[in-house]
Amino acid sequence: MAIRLTTSLLSDGYTTYDQSAIELLYDYLRAFNMKVIGLTGSFGTGKSYVASIFKAQGAKVLDADRIAHAAIAKSGRAYRRIVRAFGRDVLDASGAIDRRRLAKKVFGNSGAVRRLNRIVHPEVIAFIKKKIRAAGKDETIIIDAPLLVEAGLTGLVDKLVVVKCGRKHQIDRSAKKFGIQKEDVLRRIESQASLAAKIKLADFVVDNDGPRSRTKAQVNKIRRQIIWK
Repeated sequence: MAIRLTTSLLSDGYTTYDQSAIELLYDYLRAFNMKVIGLTGSFGTGKSYVASIFKAQGAKVLDADRIAHAAIAKSGRAYRRIVRAFGRDVLDASGAIDRRRLAKKVFGNSGAVRRLNRIVHPEVIAFIKKKIRAAGKDETIIIDAPLLVEAGLTGLVDKLVVVKCGRKHQIDRSAKKFGIQKEDVLRRIESQASLAAKIKLADFVVDNDGPRSRTKAQVNKIRRQIIWK
C-alpha cells in the first residue's frame, strides 16, 4: 500500500507499507469501540479549522503535517538523514532545517520527493500508530492528513470527512497562511488528487465556502451522527 501524508513539504511520491499491519491495527481499534475519523481535503480548503472544531468537541487530533515537522526538527529522528540526503544548504543559521528551503529544493523533483518521503513517512506512521494504541478505549481520534485518500489510509478509518471550498478561497487562504504566490499554490493543488475524486469517497462533506458559523454547524451535525451518538 502506498502511504503519502504531508503537504507542507511533500507534493508527490510514495512510500510502501504493509497492508496487513494496518488491518491488525484496525481490528485492535474495533475491539475497544474506538472511533477513528479521517479528515482530508485539498490544499487551502480550510481543513485545519474543521480539525480545530473537532478538537474543541473533545476529539484527539493527529495532525500529519505537525508530526512531520517534529520529525525533521533538530531533535527529530529524521533530521540527520535529511541533512545527509539534501545537504547543509537546507539549514538555517541556527542549524535547523528550513522547511521553505527544503520544499524549494524538492518541489517539482519527483525523485527528491520520493527520497524525502522515504525518510519522513515512516516516522509519521509510527507516531500515529503509537498515539492510537495509547488512546482511551472510548476515545475519538481524528487523523488529519491532507493526502489521506492518496495514501490508502481510508481502510484505517470508520468514516471519511472531506473539506471543500471554491478554488478562489483555496488560493487566498493558502497564500495568506503560507506566504506563497498564486502559482505555487496552484502547483501544490494540482499535485494532489482532485477534490472531486475525494468527495466521491467521502462519508461526509464539509462545505467551507461560507462563514465559520456555517462550517461549525456542519461539523456539529457530523458529530451527532457518527461520534457522540
